[in-house]
Amino acid sequence: MKPKVSCLWPPRNWHRSSTTSRSDNIPHCSILVFYTLRENIRPGALSCPIESPNMFLSYLTPYIFLGAAWAKILFAGVNESGGEFGVFSATGVVGTGLPGRFGVDYAFINKSTVDIFVDQEKINFFRVTFLMERMCPLSFGLGSRFNETYFAEYADAINYITLGKGAYALIDPHNYMRYNDPSMQPFSGSVIGNTSDPTAATTQQFEEFWHELASRFVSNPKVIFGINNEPHDMPTELVLKNDQAAINGIRSAGARQLILAPGNGFTGGHSWTQVTGDNDAPSSDFLNKLFDPIRNTAMDIHEYLDIDFSGSHDECTQPGPANLANLTTWLRENNLKAVLSEFGGGNNENCFEQIDDLLQYLAANDEWIGWTIWAAGPIWGTASPCCGPDTGSLEPGQLNDLGQPDAFSTVWAQAVRPNIPKNLKRSGISSL
Repeated sequence: MKPKVSCLWPPRNWHRSSTTSRSDNIPHCSILVFYTLRENIRPGALSCPIESPNMFLSYLTPYIFLGAAWAKILFAGVNESGGEFGVFSATGVVGTGLPGRFGVDYAFINKSTVDIFVDQEKINFFRVTFLMERMCPLSFGLGSRFNETYFAEYADAINYITLGKGAYALIDPHNYMRYNDPSMQPFSGSVIGNTSDPTAATTQQFEEFWHELASRFVSNPKVIFGINNEPHDMPTELVLKNDQAAINGIRSAGARQLILAPGNGFTGGHSWTQVTGDNDAPSSDFLNKLFDPIRNTAMDIHEYLDIDFSGSHDECTQPGPANLANLTTWLRENNLKAVLSEFGGGNNENCFEQIDDLLQYLAANDEWIGWTIWAAGPIWGTASPCCGPDTGSLEPGQLNDLGQPDAFSTVWAQAVRPNIPKNLKRSGISSL
């Protein structure tokens, strides 16, 4: 029978402090040990005092030694949104905003913002969005022929982050696994690989696109390849097929960097094991079939905390840890890892608490290797990327629509900054 443990359940946020010594009779030990206990011992089991530090440590020994391989976040940072801007049409006019004007209709990063995030906030990870219809103009079609001006603008942003600042950059085609009409994203455009749509790009074209893109970054160890943003409302078998084609294209280019593969249903973590869309099979039924010859692929997951998981509301009512539990179990059972590349919350105490809980959950489960919150970006202005109209963006030094400090001064400061790990990956090729 396991000994019962007393007084080991720390109050909220206590595990953040630099020491775990307390004025009561609990022996001093590391944060890791207490956090492990917090995750593995139910409050109902805590009843009888441990009589000595030796007895206490003897009880903890299995957890202490597990700690060496215990959860480790390798990548932590922010989305840089702007490369996909300028194409929305309220009436769905195809071609709106294409190719667009750099610095006016779209932009990728503010380099001064990257400086702040790396030098002051000590993050190491940026997810940088772009639009496939700009990279591969409609007159070319999806494939290996690029708009070299757009690519050069994008490459300049990626190279600044990786070569200039030493951080990692997640390359993000922000297309919902669709191509040819971004005018009313996320629902416009033809699903890639849809053989019943004569206007759709083929899965083979998607592979050729990724082969070309990866070949251009093959010598940059600090890029990560995100296959596509938020596939949805399509057969999950086709998501698998397109993901596999992208992996094949990347690896055949000689690129060995980390790949992130999305699932169906907007790649939602809460719905990973559920039917989504029009009776589309769960991502969990197919995504474990992906094959990467060098085993350097993780799942790409999104999880917002508002009532419908959309990130459009300022209140957080969906608890991340509970909603990610089934996915985490699936990852563990399949020996897979994941990155939470989108999440967010509004400027209020409830969301601060829920974001904190979410990030602590990721840190406590070694199936999770990284996260990027949504979103900073160079042309958001006073607009809000998510989580209510008044939250504002995560761009430092900006104001929200009410003329008040934006989410960098509120959400980031209160809920994100305290959870940035100190031991993030700083060198070497992007990997699991």
